[in-house]
Amino acid sequence: MNITLRQLRAFIAVARTGSFTLAAESLFITQSALSGLIKELEGSLGLRLVDRSTRRIQLSDTGREVYPLVEKILNDLDNVLDEVANLKALKKGTVRVAAPQLMACTLLPEVIAAYSAEHPDVRIRLVDCAVESVVSRVFSGEVDFGVGPERDPNSDIDATTLFELPFMAVFPPGHALAAQDSVRWTDLEAWPLIALQGQFTERLSVDLHTAMREKSLDPNTTVAFMSTALSMVSAGLGITVCIPYAASLVRLYGLEMRPLVDPVVTRRFYTFTRNGRSLTPASQSFRDFLFRYIGEHEGYAR
Repeated sequence: MNITLRQLRAFIAVARTGSFTLAAESLFITQSALSGLIKELEGSLGLRLVDRSTRRIQLSDTGREVYPLVEKILNDLDNVLDEVANLKALKKGTVRVAAPQLMACTLLPEVIAAYSAEHPDVRIRLVDCAVESVVSRVFSGEVDFGVGPERDPNSDIDATTLFELPFMAVFPPGHALAAQDSVRWTDLEAWPLIALQGQFTERLSVDLHTAMREKSLDPNTTVAFMSTALSMVSAGLGITVCIPYAASLVRLYGLEMRPLVDPVVTRRFYTFTRNGRSLTPASQSFRDFLFRYIGEHEGYAR
């Protein structure tokens, strides 16, 4: 069978109006075109759907049985098209994004709030997780895309640079380092260093050793979360290093930051997407907004 939507809509229009003239007007086609569509539909089905006489037009017994089925098909299709239009127009939709715990409690809530002000009907689901699991959540399809620091290359994952920021020294107010506009890495040796566990410290140690052959990172204490490190610094147990996007959390703990120099070591952050998997309109819109937000705020080098 070669049945078209135009034929089905013509049949529904005739059934609702009981008139070829009115049905043709409602579809903005000629009466002869409408009659042709009904004949084509009947020919494809091999059934008479409309009984015609000189006085009136009415559905045949078969037509009356078919009518509610065709009406449901068209209603369901119209609902699908409306749903697609809403998704495309960002009148609804859900975005799932994974990010490390520190970024999820500092930068991203600010971005989500700004985006939601423009697109209040789009729901953003933020998945805060360990840095090491951001890419795996993208790969598994649990999230639409992820945001985080550079990871080892993966042929299944596309990584696009979002920003690049230098490391900062973090210490309590009144600390000796507060008198300096910038802090050398060698200056940190005078105080206990609290660092993050895992690849954060491992990659930083490699970068420092590359830039300063005799220097590597030697923390006194390692912790799983930056919030723990900041709390320990606030208690006077040492100093730490972080990326400046965490400034709001640093201020929340009443601490101060200074840029680390000699050498300046930076860390790149990326958005991660699955190769071969397109983003939904809402997800693409939020990802584009994230890049614009970063570009419009000072301190984020691309």
